[in-house]
Amino acid sequence: MEMRAIIIGAGRGSRLMPTTADTPKCFAEVAGQRLLDWAVDAFRQNDIDDIAFIGGYRIESVRESNPEFTFRQNSDWPNNNILASLMYAEDLMDQPFVCCYSDVLFTPAIVEALLRSEADLALGVDSNWLVRYEQRTEHPSDDAEKVTVSDGVVTRIHREIPEAEAHGEFIGLAKFSTIGGAALCRQYHERRGQFAGQPYREAKTFEKAYLIHLLQDLIESEQRMEHVDTPGGYIEVDTQQDFEYAREFWTTRHLNR
Repeated sequence: MEMRAIIIGAGRGSRLMPTTADTPKCFAEVAGQRLLDWAVDAFRQNDIDDIAFIGGYRIESVRESNPEFTFRQNSDWPNNNILASLMYAEDLMDQPFVCCYSDVLFTPAIVEALLRSEADLALGVDSNWLVRYEQRTEHPSDDAEKVTVSDGVVTRIHREIPEAEAHGEFIGLAKFSTIGGAALCRQYHERRGQFAGQPYREAKTFEKAYLIHLLQDLIESEQRMEHVDTPGGYIEVDTQQDFEYAREFWTTRHLNR
C-alpha cells in the first residue's frame, strides 16, 4: 500500500522571530532551501509523493507555493498544540504514513530506514543527540524529547529523562502502519473523551498536549514502538540560535551521514 507523508506545520514558531514575522516557520531557508523543501526532498527520494500539510499560521503561503499538497487546516492553532494539530489529518490515516514536525531537518537515509521497519509504529531517534546540545544554550537538553529503549523497543519518551539514561532524542519523524495509525487514533479519542479541557500528563489541557504525551500513553498501554536510529543527520530549528547553526552546518556536518 502506498505510503503517505503528513507534515505538521500549523504553529507560528514564536521563538524563531523575526524569521517567522510574516512567513511560516517551515519557510526558513537553510543552504538555499526552505525547511519544508528539505523534508519534501527526503520523502520524494524515498518515492513518497503523496504529501499532506497541516497548516494554520500563514497556511495560504504554503498553498501558493505547494498546490500539489493535500491540505488540512488547523483553524484553532493559537489554542492547541502538535497532537491536536496532527489529528486534523485523521481522515488521511487510512493507509500507512510517516509524519514529521515542520521545523526539523532530517536526511533521506533516516526516512529510508523507517520505511524498512516492519513495526506498526516506529520512531526516528538521533542516537548522537548530545553532540548537538553542547552549544545549544537557548534550547537546553532538558527540553529534548528523549527516549529510553530496550531490545529495539522504546520504553519511555519524556523530556524529563536524565541525559545519562537517554538512548537518544526523538526527531519528530515517525512511521505508522495502517494498524499503528488506527491505534493512534483510537487512543487519541479515548483520552480526549476523558481529558478534554482538563490537564493531561504535563500539558495544562488535553488540547495543549504534545505528540510525545500520547506516544507515552500508547507505550503504557503496551503498544509496541520500535526505534530507528540516526547518529546525527538531524537538526531541530526551534530558535534563532538553531537557525544560525543549521545554516552553517547542515550540509557539511549532518546531511552526508
